[in-house]
Amino acid sequence: MKIAMVGLGKMGANMTKRLLRNGHQVVVYDRSEQATLSLAGDGAAPAESLQDAVGQLEAPRVVWLMLPAGDPTDQTIAEVKTMLARGDIIVDGGNSNYLGAAPAARELATLGIAFIDAGVSGGIWGLDNGYCLMVGGDKEAVSVVEPVFYDLAPEGGYAHVGPPGAGHFVKMVHNGIEYGLMQSYAEGFELLAAAEEFHLDLHEIASIWRYGSVVRSWLLDLAHRALAPGAGFEHIEGVIVDSGEGRWTVEECVKRGVAAPVMATSLFARFSSRSKDSVAPRLVAALRNQFGGHAVVTDTEASGPGGPANSTS
Repeated sequence: MKIAMVGLGKMGANMTKRLLRNGHQVVVYDRSEQATLSLAGDGAAPAESLQDAVGQLEAPRVVWLMLPAGDPTDQTIAEVKTMLARGDIIVDGGNSNYLGAAPAARELATLGIAFIDAGVSGGIWGLDNGYCLMVGGDKEAVSVVEPVFYDLAPEGGYAHVGPPGAGHFVKMVHNGIEYGLMQSYAEGFELLAAAEEFHLDLHEIASIWRYGSVVRSWLLDLAHRALAPGAGFEHIEGVIVDSGEGRWTVEECVKRGVAAPVMATSLFARFSSRSKDSVAPRLVAALRNQFGGHAVVTDTEASGPGGPANSTS
């Protein structure tokens, strides 16, 4: 299948590479010319502009956006829809608020263009392990793009979860759960570190819990990596940013009357992390870096000119 991938950051670039490995044709475009051209060596067809990217496609044209939520995605949809025709499809694979999906789908439908919201999870490991895909949209449009969905996902890792908005809603809740899981691990290791009389080796404990323990998981595997000697954990500041999806999850819980104290507390812990430094927030920051390549603030950066440089992804 031939599609255009717009937005070639950590996720978009690796998703492109995975599709190319599986025999798909991918036209790539990013505002960074270097990011666009770097994928040409992997077999992608570089485009000089959105117009050029769309022009290289064949009907039904599929344009997949992997852009930051909010204005960057909204503005690109507004621009690209003028270049498409009836039967074409836009896929939003970013962490967009689900509330915008149904209105976008209705507006595009007046032009005969389909809108698909695809929640994507897998981080920097997705290239080799595959991406979990939670897809919302009309069945007919989704079926057109399914060859791409199946090849991006590992076996069993893709589902068409519902109508427009459902994909981003499921991904939002996924990220809310992720907040709680990481915070739970972080608090446990904070308590272990506080028991100074035992001189506990946190890396060793993370290691043994990965085998046979009921708390074993991929996040624990990543904690083991983050706490390894020489991994630089001691230099990470306990500053944890949030991308917005945790906030949206908690807001939805309030709106729908769903009790979610763990997710709410984990969100508030991220806020409080910006004014203190201890093992718990540092481990959450390290885990985000391990699975998603999210930037961390190190003690060198924090003390340098201009202060810390944070990722908001």
